[in-house]
Amino acid sequence: MQGAIARVCMVVAAAILNHPSLFPQENTTLPEQDEDLIARMREHEERLEMEQAKLEKELSQMDSKQEETSSEEGYSWYFWSALSFVIFLTIEMCRVDFTEAEIRPVEDEDVFSETGSITSRMMVLDKDILSNFCDKCTYAAAHEKWRVREFVEGFADDLLESLRSVCDREVDMEVGDFVGIGSMFESWKVCKPLMCDLIVPFSPPDPHSFQYHLWCSPSSNIPPDMQGCGKIKVTRFGENEEGCLCGSANLGEDMLCLLHSRNDAAGVSHSPDELLCSKNTHFLAKDQVMRWFQISVTKAWGRISHKYDFEVTFRNLDAAGALKIRFRSGKVIVMNIIPVVQLEDTDAYFVSHFPSGCDSCPDPYWPLSFAIYERNLLKHFAKRLPQNSCHLHCLQIVTFLHRKQSGLTGKCALTNYHLKTTLLHLLLSKKPSAWGAESMEHRLQDVIGFLQRSLQEKRLNHVLIGNSKVPKEVRVPEMIRKVEPINLFRSLVLQRELYAATVRHFQEMLRNAAVLLQEYTPHLSNGGLHHSLDESL
Repeated sequence: MQGAIARVCMVVAAAILNHPSLFPQENTTLPEQDEDLIARMREHEERLEMEQAKLEKELSQMDSKQEETSSEEGYSWYFWSALSFVIFLTIEMCRVDFTEAEIRPVEDEDVFSETGSITSRMMVLDKDILSNFCDKCTYAAAHEKWRVREFVEGFADDLLESLRSVCDREVDMEVGDFVGIGSMFESWKVCKPLMCDLIVPFSPPDPHSFQYHLWCSPSSNIPPDMQGCGKIKVTRFGENEEGCLCGSANLGEDMLCLLHSRNDAAGVSHSPDELLCSKNTHFLAKDQVMRWFQISVTKAWGRISHKYDFEVTFRNLDAAGALKIRFRSGKVIVMNIIPVVQLEDTDAYFVSHFPSGCDSCPDPYWPLSFAIYERNLLKHFAKRLPQNSCHLHCLQIVTFLHRKQSGLTGKCALTNYHLKTTLLHLLLSKKPSAWGAESMEHRLQDVIGFLQRSLQEKRLNHVLIGNSKVPKEVRVPEMIRKVEPINLFRSLVLQRELYAATVRHFQEMLRNAAVLLQEYTPHLSNGGLHHSLDESL
């Protein structure tokens, strides 16, 4: 009899604990008007009542046959009743959690809602204005861009050939052929002046070589804030011995070592400016490399300047090859010739500085650029996207708005590279068919929304580093694909004032987007061009 009473108590407890009204406080967060949810709760309650009635019926049958039923069978029934109670309780708890997660409103675009900020969906842009803007910025200027690229490539070939004649082939760095990168060579350049970015690999003379120490190497001692960087050590080829050619060979009185000055080779004290390596180390220093490159470019231009009818000046003394070419007509072309070191046999390069002019890493840390792989990734998508796809138009519009807003509120942490990274992330996550020309407005909202969420989370991962979504056809090195992702917004996490300024810049850009596009878009009136975008830029 005591066993029967215990079983009755167990059944009652199971029914009470599984009743929906047991935890009223948790359900207060659920919307009362959710009829579907209420119906499911009532249905669940009815199932519990039926189960309780079934158990009570079985209990009465067991009591009527108590004399014929062994105590072992009674305990077995008691065990299954307890197990049923546990199962019912687990199911109910999981169901409540799942229901709450299911009905919780997800506002993907609701960023910084507490400050009253606008979102990408609140930004309404006229389709005709977007179409006219793209026509003027892309199709009408395509011929001019090709002419500029053709001129820049020819001039760069001539300048580098003159530079090689300046360098000594025995002890100087070997300068390779340039590679075009950036918006001009990826066909999404919009704003003037037209700027071409060229990287120029250089390597040490025999019998020396470069040894690379990446941030992701197992034995790396590179600080956490230098992720994405590496150090370049000068070593003797085929040996573990470190040193320079000037210490083991007689270079003659008129020969100077590129890495070390004459006094350094003779064991005399020297100043840091006399070295391309960091002081008292065998690691290449970016500042010294840029200084050497700038001097070499100056000498090289002096040898060929008589052949050209334009003026060449250094646009930025802190960047080795930031050149401004000014023609007699007043037309200006900007070139960034950047000395780089190739990472082994890959298409990744250690760069001395970035064309964007953002803060550079201190010596002897060299940031690693994957610009060639990013260009190849865009080519990969171009083969698979619909004809006249809108992906580059979206990037052009956002970079145009960013540049115009920077002219109004000043520079911030946001760069064109962040905008391109955002587009590449979306290209990897959306179907190719979603990028048709007719979907430009929606895709533009996606780009802005993705960037907005990234700013809110203070996280924008590098699109190639540690990203398994990148197609294997792009041929990103395996060690780069498997490494931990790098947050390009890390500086925003560490610097609150910079983050606040960047958010303000972005919000103002969204508020002004329609006005900026309309103001700098040509309008047709009586068959004539009423306003010129080129003149405004």
